[in-house]
Parts: sequence; structure tokens; C-alpha cells
Amino acid sequence: MIGYFILLHRFPEQFKRMFHAIYAPGNSYVIHVDKGSGPAFAADIAAFLKPFQGVAIIESKKALWGGYSLVDAELRGMAKLLKMNRSWTHYINLSGQDFPLKSQAYIQSFLRANPRRQYIRALDQREIRPDTMNRVSHMFVEAVGRMFRTGLPRAFLKGATPYIGTQWKAVTRSFCQFAVHNPGAERFKAFYRRSFIPDEAFFQTLIMNSANQGEVMNDDLRTIDWVPDGDIKLRPRTFRDGRCAAPDAQPRPVCAQVRRGGGFGDLRPARGASENAGGQCLCRGGARSATGSGTGSGVIPRAADALVRARRRSPADKDDRERDPYKERLADHRRGVGPEGRRAANSGGDLIDMEQAVERQP
Repeated sequence: MIGYFILLHRFPEQFKRMFHAIYAPGNSYVIHVDKGSGPAFAADIAAFLKPFQGVAIIESKKALWGGYSLVDAELRGMAKLLKMNRSWTHYINLSGQDFPLKSQAYIQSFLRANPRRQYIRALDQREIRPDTMNRVSHMFVEAVGRMFRTGLPRAFLKGATPYIGTQWKAVTRSFCQFAVHNPGAERFKAFYRRSFIPDEAFFQTLIMNSANQGEVMNDDLRTIDWVPDGDIKLRPRTFRDGRCAAPDAQPRPVCAQVRRGGGFGDLRPARGASENAGGQCLCRGGARSATGSGTGSGVIPRAADALVRARRRSPADKDDRERDPYKERLADHRRGVGPEGRRAANSGGDLIDMEQAVERQP
């Protein structure tokens, strides 16, 4: 069984489609609704979730990008999952804008076959991402809904190495137990509470500097299409168009396919897909996901029915001379290309299509 933790702050209909796709009796689900989303949003989500068993909503707090509040929400979610059900063996965190690429039966089988493996991106921050060391080498303060740079330098944790990756993970129950309750984790919590973007580093640093945590696979089992976006450099692609098939449409193959021979993340359109002028590959209708749960229509929503090739050129691309080599390496790692990505390909494939955001809801 799986314990899911979902961070939710917008697009309620998209979340509902995703929840139908991941729901299976026996699993456990904890949802955090960002306090900034408002009472009407929270009430809508609570009413939707009421008929489902094994579901809990934890106290809503403001979760700020770049702040420890995101780590705090996840630790509270882990604690709630540990308390509400003893049967789940693996933990997966999601945003409300994710969608599964595999059925629940497949995901459970995959995790059962890899009982001691931790699926989390973890790079040596000093070696691979020295450009981000300022996140931990100086103190930051999260207050009044903002992040403040103090400019005060500090040494890193004694005897520990900083690691960095992404926010997303599929890890074991034992690691969640360790992160939430073990006294050895407290010094990491205290340190990262005054860092910048700790949700991409706290869990990585904790797991890589702690004994007996299983095999870290350096892979978060997500497919993300990272695209250039000005000073941000990279962000998940936003899909704005596309149409879903009607619920009674005939099943057809899901259009996302991964060509293993060329490295992790080399996506090619399946039969029945077409590319539009914006560089997106949209299903022509009829594509379904195999949810394995018997709930929901299984129709892939606009947020997930798009297939794009990893790292395609666009007008937003800057001149190659302006590129940051460290961020290029991280991009390769995230997309699964290059040496680091090819090593990650052995982990078994993507399970989640992460943050394919849409700007309009049906």
C-alpha cells in the first residue's frame, strides 16, 4: 500500500481528476490545502473528499515557495500518514497538478519489487550545484509571507555534506518515520529552517547523511518537461490548449512513450498524436489512463494529455553563451539525459507526470 501526500493550492477540478486516478482502497491520502487559497476553496475540496475512505486533510497553513513552510507541511503530512494507517510501505508526494502515468497496480507492484530503494534526486551540492550554495551558506528568514535574505554567513552542519535535488520523492515508510520522529533529524530541521528553498535539499541532505536508509536511486520517478523561462532559466512547461476525449470514447494508447535506448526522458509521440505550432504534442482524443482503481472515467485531462519532447528549442531560449553550465547539468539530470540521467534510467521508469499546469479549467 502507498501513503500519498498532496500539496494543493489551485485548480480544484484538475486535482479532482488526478485524485480519481490515484485513489485505490487500502491506500492512505493526506491533503494540505494552502491557507492562502481561501475558505471557499478549502470547503470545496473537503466536500469532494468526504465520500472517500482513508483520506485526511491536515491543518491549512500558508506554504511559501522558497520557505521551510513547505518542508513543515510535508513533515506534518508524513506524521499524519504514519498515525492513520500502519499498512502502507511507501510514501509519494504530489502537487495538485500532477497526473499518474502508470496504474496504481503497476506503481504498487514496482514499489513492492524495490522495498528498500529510495527514489529521490540527490546531488552533491558543492560539487554539482555550487551556484546554489548561498541557499545554505547564509541565513534566510521566512516571515509575513515573504523570504528575507539576512546576509549573515554561517558554516554548514558539522560532519555533513549538503545535497540538493527536487521536491518530489517516492520513499519508504521507514525513512518517513526517521524524518519525523528520530532525534538525529532535529539538527537538520533546525538548520534548514533558516535556509532558502529547503524543500529541494532538506530530505536529500537528511537521507544522504544518515545510516541505514536503504539504496538512494537518485531518481524521483517523475516526467517533467523543463523549458527556459528568462531569468528563471528552467520551469515546468505549461499546457494551455488541448481537448480531452469524452468519457465514453473508445480507449486508445496513452500517447506518452519513452524510448529507453536514447536515455531517460526521450519522449516520442504515439500513433494518433500531433504537434501544434507551440511545440506541444496533443492527443487527438480517446486517450485514456489505466488508473487501476475502478474510479473515475480515466480520461486524461488537458493537463496530462500533452506529450512534448524533452528540451526542445523555443523563442524563449537564450543564446548558448548565456547558459549556466551547472543548471544545464541539473537540467540533464532532471530530464534523464547525459551520464546522470542514463544512470537514473535503470530505476524502472517514470510513474508521475509532474506539474503539467493548465491556466484554464473546463
